[in-house]
Amino acid sequence: MRQIEGAGAASGAFTLEVTLPVAGVPVPVRLGVQTWGRLSAARDNAVLVCHYYTGTSQAAGEGPQSLPGWWATLIGPGRAVDTERFFVVAMNTPSNVQAHDPRVVTTGPDTPHPDGAPWGDRFPAWDFADLHALQLALLRRLGAERWHAVLGPSFGGLQALQWAARSPDLAPRVAAIAASPCAGPVLRGAFGPLLRDVAPRGGLTGALRLISFFGMGAEGLERAFRETDFGAYLRSRAATASLPHILDIARVVETHDLGSVLPRADLFARWRAAGLRLLSVNIHGDQFFPVAEMRAFAGASRAAGVAHTHFEYASPHGHLACVADTAPFAGLLRALLEDTLPAVPLPPDPLSADPISTGEATHA
Repeated sequence: MRQIEGAGAASGAFTLEVTLPVAGVPVPVRLGVQTWGRLSAARDNAVLVCHYYTGTSQAAGEGPQSLPGWWATLIGPGRAVDTERFFVVAMNTPSNVQAHDPRVVTTGPDTPHPDGAPWGDRFPAWDFADLHALQLALLRRLGAERWHAVLGPSFGGLQALQWAARSPDLAPRVAAIAASPCAGPVLRGAFGPLLRDVAPRGGLTGALRLISFFGMGAEGLERAFRETDFGAYLRSRAATASLPHILDIARVVETHDLGSVLPRADLFARWRAAGLRLLSVNIHGDQFFPVAEMRAFAGASRAAGVAHTHFEYASPHGHLACVADTAPFAGLLRALLEDTLPAVPLPPDPLSADPISTGEATHA
């Protein structure tokens, strides 16, 4: 572990370097890691925070131009993920979208192969099992036996659910924000195919335009860019993003399915035996992860005796609310980490109850 100076006394950064066999190909992987807080003497307070699709390990603190980390509203002293109590760890995934940002350390199609040329099409098709193995290597590098919790929004929420499915004994508390138990028809039948159709003609900007539309929705886009230039925003994002990495992460997301890890009955039995505490949060108006997908899964999970708390709220930010509108679920996240999470009943099905008004969170 190599500590990098300048990150501050209570935080740090280093690069995880491991050789991972992917589809029979040994891949020397380098991934940037950032930390906040201090690892306890017992090494039992580490919280893994997994980033979203186009996010990086800058989950908290301040990034370039003093911009706050994407979950800075939740991570820090006294916040829901209290860095005075927990050692918070965030790591870039392989094929991190921001591959051309000099501060981002990742390995993927647009990064150098050992021969010096980009990996390109030679980069093997990694999956959630490979990502779990890398995050497990990170846990071992920290010298900890298990995570106190694994958390994340969107793609990060899928990673958290994969930890629940693969190693609930090593991740006894899991929070999946704006996620689903499997990639549904929106991702597999609409977003993924559209992205692959758009990329050859629209290039990087076209791909980012599509991601932004799905991420913000019509209302979110109108609110964000009513008086600003959407095109300028896309150009600024394109400055550090990689199109091959965007396509590679999208491919991985489409493979997400907890049922491919274990059949549902076996999965729930494993969670009961491990004493897993699971928090799922979904957003009305999310164009990536419809609330019905997780609501149905949460209902089955709770009926099977799993300590699964499910919460839904409405936000004009759409899917992006998982990072832009975090106040509605901050208290539940804190309670999960402190083992005081209430068993909140499932919200009513909107098809059989009064519609939920915009901006109004629902819980019991």
